[in-house]
Amino acid sequence: MGALKLNSIRAVRAINDLSFRQRIMLLLGLFAVVLFLIAMLEPRPQDPEYHLFADNRAFFGIPNFNDVVSNLGFATAGIVGILLVAGSRHSLFACPPDIRPYAIFFVAITLVSIGSAYYHWAPSNERLFWDRLPMSMAFMAISSAVVADRIHARAGNGWLLLVMLAAGAASLVYWNWTESAGRGDLRFYALVQFYPMAALPLIIGLFPRFRYTAGRYLAWMILWYGSAKVLEHFDGEVFALLGHTVSGHTLKHLAAAVAPIVIVRMLLAQKRSSD
Repeated sequence: MGALKLNSIRAVRAINDLSFRQRIMLLLGLFAVVLFLIAMLEPRPQDPEYHLFADNRAFFGIPNFNDVVSNLGFATAGIVGILLVAGSRHSLFACPPDIRPYAIFFVAITLVSIGSAYYHWAPSNERLFWDRLPMSMAFMAISSAVVADRIHARAGNGWLLLVMLAAGAASLVYWNWTESAGRGDLRFYALVQFYPMAALPLIIGLFPRFRYTAGRYLAWMILWYGSAKVLEHFDGEVFALLGHTVSGHTLKHLAAAVAPIVIVRMLLAQKRSSD
């Protein structure tokens, strides 16, 4: 324990000794490495079996009922977040530009509920595009909020937010185009989906000062999203384990919907601490 504590102290001191420019270069270096590795991979098309979910039962005339209706979790989380941002914008945020990434994030989460329900009603690549598009917007918006809070407010709330939103949309337009051309390529959507979650711990470590984005809440957000991906992967196994009552993908929707609720709690905690 003593050695671990000593190493932690040394790591903190090493980070403190870095200049702002050096910290930015570390982040850019990580992104360049990840982008290079992604580019080196073979193009990966959408697996047609992805659309074959374990629970395809219909109720009340709704096909794939549980996977469709479980998107109410996203709608609830998104609407709660929108109401919080709209109702507390003067007391919650230090300046109006700080609102932008959070407003976009919660609107995107609300739209995920619509896009995902639309997709699960009749799963196909064409419909999957509308599921993933608002999801990518949410990833980009919350990542930009962290950048604005911890690194550079004007960039994170301004030009970088627009660039990241455009990059998220472009990754899906590219995937959709390659699928229609018969050579689907999901690599860059995977970058949009997973790189922000991987980069957040590094950003927290390199830029410890914050107003809104407390590290413990971001860790819980990543944990819930990671749990959702595990449930998605083991869709059929979870369905069988639970006696064919609820599938892994249905639970994935509910677990993923907790992540924006964590962001709501994070903002409320900041508001209480500033009162």
